[in-house]
Parts: sequence; C-alpha cells; structure tokens
Amino acid sequence: MSTEVRVPTLGESVTEATVATWFKQPGDAVAADEMLCELETDKVTVEVPAPTAGTLAEIVAAEGETVSVDALLATITEGAAASPADTGGKSVAEEATAEADQGGEEIDVMVPTLGESVAEATVSSWFKQPGDAVERDEMLCELETDKVSVEVPAPASGTLGQILAGEGETVQAGGKLATMTTGAGAPASTPAPEPEAPAAASGDGKDVEHAPSAKKLMAEKGLSPADVQGTGRDGRIMKEDVQRAAQAPKPAPKPAEAPKPAPAPDAARGPIPAEDAAREERVKMTRLRQTIARRLKDAQNTAAMLTTYNEIDMSGVMALRREYKDLFEKKHGVKLGFMSFFTKACCHALSEVPEVNAEIDGTEIVYKNFVHMGIAVGTPNGLVVPVLRDAHSMGFAEIEKKIAEMGTRARDGKLSMAEMQGGTFTISNGGVYGSLMSSPILNPPQSGILGMHKIQDRPVVVNGEIVIRPMMYLALSYDHRIVDGKGAVTFLVRVKEALEDPRRLLMDL
Repeated sequence: MSTEVRVPTLGESVTEATVATWFKQPGDAVAADEMLCELETDKVTVEVPAPTAGTLAEIVAAEGETVSVDALLATITEGAAASPADTGGKSVAEEATAEADQGGEEIDVMVPTLGESVAEATVSSWFKQPGDAVERDEMLCELETDKVSVEVPAPASGTLGQILAGEGETVQAGGKLATMTTGAGAPASTPAPEPEAPAAASGDGKDVEHAPSAKKLMAEKGLSPADVQGTGRDGRIMKEDVQRAAQAPKPAPKPAEAPKPAPAPDAARGPIPAEDAAREERVKMTRLRQTIARRLKDAQNTAAMLTTYNEIDMSGVMALRREYKDLFEKKHGVKLGFMSFFTKACCHALSEVPEVNAEIDGTEIVYKNFVHMGIAVGTPNGLVVPVLRDAHSMGFAEIEKKIAEMGTRARDGKLSMAEMQGGTFTISNGGVYGSLMSSPILNPPQSGILGMHKIQDRPVVVNGEIVIRPMMYLALSYDHRIVDGKGAVTFLVRVKEALEDPRRLLMDL
C-alpha cells in the first residue's frame, strides 16, 4: 500500500513553491513525521514531514521544480525498505550499476530560440552539474539576453554529461550547451564531475546543502556562505538570509597585507593611486546594462535629438481622478492613476502630429497608423520598456490594467521579448523618483519620447491673480531629422490642453 506526499497549505495568497532540498532519496526508510523535503516560497521555508512510516518509493517533484498547493511530491510504500532478497539478490547499488551499464542515447542540449533579432546570449547559471540526474523539462541552466532571461529545460530524462558552455560564456542561438544521456544512468565515458567546495558545516558536523536560489543570489551579490547567517534546517542558507546579508552594512575593509598594484591607467579615468585602487570593486556589466548603454549612445550618435519643454496645471486631472477614483476602482477592479490620462493625451496628440509617431528607414519615413505605446519601467536589473499594443483603441480601464500587469512582470523579469518590441512612442515617468526636470533620450528607432516629472505646488498667474497650483514640467525629446520644431511644440501643446481640461479627451478635441 502506498501513501501520497502532497504540498501542504503554504499560507494566505501563496499558491506555489519551489522544491529546495530533498532530505531522503527513493529506497530510504522514513519514520512518521520525519522531514522529507523543504519547500521555498516567496517569503518562508516550509518543511514537509512524512505522513506515515515506510519506504520512500518515488520522488515526483525534483529539487528546483515549482509546485502548486496540493500537488504530488512523492509516494511512500508502507513497511520496511526492500532487502536484497526482494530485488532478486541484488542490492540497490548493484541495480543502479546495472542500469548505468545499460546506458542510453546521447543527446544534445541546444540554445533555444531567443526571440526576434536576438542572436546570442550569456550563460548566467547552471542549476545542474555533470553526472546529475535530471527529469524531462527540469531547468538545466539560465541564459541572459539583452532584455530577458531564458531558462533551458532538459529535453529528456537522464543524466547530464558534459557542459560545453560554462557560466559567463556567450552562446549563439541554436548553439550547443551540453550533452546528456537518456535513461537511468550515464555511460561509463561520462566524465566525473569536479569535486565542489564543501558546503558550510552545521554545528553537529553535517554538511548542509544550501537552497539553490540562495546560491544563485550569493553569486550575484558576490557573497560567500561565510558571509551569510543561515536560518534554515541545520543552518541551511535560504534566499531571504542572503537578501538580509546583502542589505546589511558592510564592515570596514581590512588593511591589505601588501598594497595591490594599480591597474593600467585608463585614458578616460587617468592614473589611479594604489590606495584608491585597493578600495575599488569591479563588477562585470550585465548584458542588459551593456545593451542599455549601447542603445542610449547609439541614439545620441544617430538621431538629431532635441528637447522642448512645457508645463501643465494638473489640478483638472487631479480633481477628476479624486471625484471618480473610488467608483472607477469598484467597477473595473483597478486604481485610476495618471498614466492612463497621459497615454490617452499622447495618442490624441499623435493623431494630429503623425511625424512624432513615425520612424526613419533608410531614405524613407514610415508613418504608423496605430500607437504601440512604450511605458518605461525601472527594474532592479535596469530600465525596460514594455509596449501597450494598439493603445489608441484602449479605454482608461484597459490601459490601467495593462500598465499594472506589465509593470509587475517587468520587475519580476518575466516579460517576453515580443512584449518589449514594436513600440512607436514612449512615455518615461521620472517623477516617481522625484525628478523635477530632465531631458529623456530617444528609444530608437522611435522619433519621440515624453518625459513626465514630479508634481509640485508652484505659484502661477491665473486671470491676473497669483494662485498656487499643482504643476508638472513636461519634456518631449524628438528626432529633428523627421520632426520639425513646429510639430514638436504643437504635440506638447496638445498634450497640455488635453490634460488641463480632460473633457477634451472625451469630446475628441
């Protein structure tokens, strides 16, 4: 008789977890309430006890897999573990050896399709090492492209053979990442994995396997296990432990035993004193940050970029939002923000000044009879621009829902390449960070970008009287090769008029 081991209730609003560590393996005897595995959610770590005594028969969800509440984790066969006599006189080790001798078919793990116009990626992390058993669709490694991360699943169940592209290496689309052997075991020719550094030992001398997510985050933050205080079982380091260690103030650097030689002088930086060089830290730029730097510089080198400014009185939008925000949220299930007003105002202005919504292709101007609105979003890894497709045909509620959804997915790094391509115009809101005035840089090949800024009470003259109004500076950067000054100023004035009197948006004026 077998008993199922399922994912327990994880807590309010928590619907899934990652299998972090299995403490038992198939064939191991387990006692009732003995810990079988550990699950890791966004906030806490959950230990899963054995519901009954017996023998662990099968592990259904391997380490690193994501499981939902009540999903099947494993099965337990009641009774003692199988003896050699029960298996025809062969021990478990002998059976494993026999299976390994049978071998299997060797297949290649290839770089998947990375997205339109993306030809290469960097291997950021390997979740498995040579010799590790893998299940079909289990994540083997993670690739980092210019904009998104791509996980590579195992094409079949078997054993990982040789890793051909190590962490940090650049690979081409369709290139070979590794080899693996299908079936129960690896062939004898499979190279043995290099010995890893021993895991941090707990107080009782046992080696502790830290959570995979914690290992990955430690590598990203440049921390070692010695720098982190583990709070998991037997001192195991969890993801939140690494986050706390990364946020903690760093101790003053110890004096170096001998001064390190200063790096070769850089033409831009000039000579660096040895005492300063010893206190510097060099971190390789991510592919995303390299791409951001390259594209921004290309925009300055290619476009004849110019910026025009204006200011708007936000009291009309704020009064309308204050009056209807509760009713809006009750009906549509989303808060009424400012971005929907700016998106609608820009779509309205772009219809009147179509060159701001166009792009240059060689010696031709391509006018877009639609608006794919890019909304710049700051993430922990850098700036990304998800695109609201056909924003000109959306209502306020649909715009707010899409912006909220795409903003969350952008910060979680879950946007696809397709969702960040094809924009015709961009809005960047520096006001959320407190910016009062700035000149945004174009997002090529687009010809215009609107910069929003902080709303600040300022004295203005209205009907010959000085009054205090909530004012915002607007900046439109545009490509002067295609947009003349008259068109740029007209566009910004139309946005100003629509926002200062939001009823104009409803009347299409």
